Amino acid sequence: MSRPAGREPRRLTRWWRRRSLRSRLTVIAATAIAVSVFVAFQVASELMDWELRDTAENQLRADSRVLATDAQRAGPAQVQLPPYPGSGRLVRVILPDGSTRTPAGQPALPPVSEQAERVAQGTSADLMESNDSEEGYLIYTLRAGDGAVQVAQVADDSPINQFGFGMLLIGLFCAAGGALVGRTVARTGLAPIDRLTAAAVRVAQTRDLDADIPDEGGGEIRRLIRSINDMLAALRDSRRAQRLLAEDATHELKTPLTSLRLNVELLIRLDRRGTLDSALPAESRTRLLNDLGAQVAELSTLVAELTDLARGDVSDENTELLDLADVVVAAATRARSRTPDVEVALDVTSVWVSGRPAALQRAVLNLIDNAGKWSPADQPVQVRLRAEEASAVLEVDDAGPGIDAADVPRVFDRFYRADSARALPGSGLGLSIVQRVVDAHGGRATVARSARGGALLRIDLPAAAPPAPIAPLTAGEDSAAR
Repeated sequence: MSRPAGREPRRLTRWWRRRSLRSRLTVIAATAIAVSVFVAFQVASELMDWELRDTAENQLRADSRVLATDAQRAGPAQVQLPPYPGSGRLVRVILPDGSTRTPAGQPALPPVSEQAERVAQGTSADLMESNDSEEGYLIYTLRAGDGAVQVAQVADDSPINQFGFGMLLIGLFCAAGGALVGRTVARTGLAPIDRLTAAAVRVAQTRDLDADIPDEGGGEIRRLIRSINDMLAALRDSRRAQRLLAEDATHELKTPLTSLRLNVELLIRLDRRGTLDSALPAESRTRLLNDLGAQVAELSTLVAELTDLARGDVSDENTELLDLADVVVAAATRARSRTPDVEVALDVTSVWVSGRPAALQRAVLNLIDNAGKWSPADQPVQVRLRAEEASAVLEVDDAGPGIDAADVPRVFDRFYRADSARALPGSGLGLSIVQRVVDAHGGRATVARSARGGALLRIDLPAAAPPAPIAPLTAGEDSAAR
């Protein structure tokens, strides 16, 4: 059973990918030098072969002219052919009848070719040809009198072979030297990478994110080290934020959980004694149950806000072009349904922004809820939206006591609650979520004192160009569309 044709290349690819970068660079350097030597050998061999052949052909032509001059003077049949000296060129005279004359003691040449016979018959003046026999003769035929003369030389490939052998030795030496140089260059060039890898492994093993990697090397290595150090700094910030979130969440959850546990234990203890009805009159029992419901609602809100804050992003929804006025109206509607006793006065104009509608609505709702806690019963929460230069400006103010100057810098901190707000319901996360949503949209959230004496919370978001209106179809276009 034969193997699939593509299995071997895939196996070779997997083997190559498993090699280290140092080994790859070594192989690539050695291969590049070997290929360069091979290409140089091929080109040099062709040039040498062409040069040797051209020299041999010129020599054969010169010798043929001398012999042809003698043959024309004495005639092909009478020209003197000295005995063969044992080496050197070979000669032959072709007579008009097709027979040949050769010097005494000379080795036999290959039979006269048809092309050479045509030269002897006067059809052509000369002929240079190569014989493909074992000896490999290079034969030149030249017209002489009523016949022709031939001068031949054994094709000698020994210079080419010697040159090839020398180039092979040089190629092997260069490939070995290239592998050594490639290995040295790879070791030197990858030394910062090795130290970087060791530092990264140390960080992974010790989980010590405070150990920055030394900034060394240059170019790409330095950029890589700086990128990893920036990543470590981001991980440190993330871990610190998670730790603070866990600590703050533990602190904030402790009070409502303790109160809830004490109330539930009181009900269980009275129920077990059978004195629930006598110990707690209906009015007190109703008040206790209402407190339990409020505490559960507070815990649910706190857990939801903690979950939203711990996700690290605003939401999974996509950014879209939207009218912020629609978002504000929807948030005000939700605020009225949640707290019917709080009046919300709207003064909004259409301003288009690029953002996530659900996240923006949550931020606006948190602002209105925060203002509703402080606004007196006879004073509405005022919500204003307008375009100001290249920004969409949203303002929410109340007629409450306002925010103390000492509390202003920490208004948007997580879990921060002013001393005056300790008795009010809330988790201290609402404005922190507002800050995170605004930051994610490239905006800015600020706090000031309103003209009514309360708090004025302002959001500035980058405005966007409104979408182009869709042109109405004419009667002809409408019928064509149908």
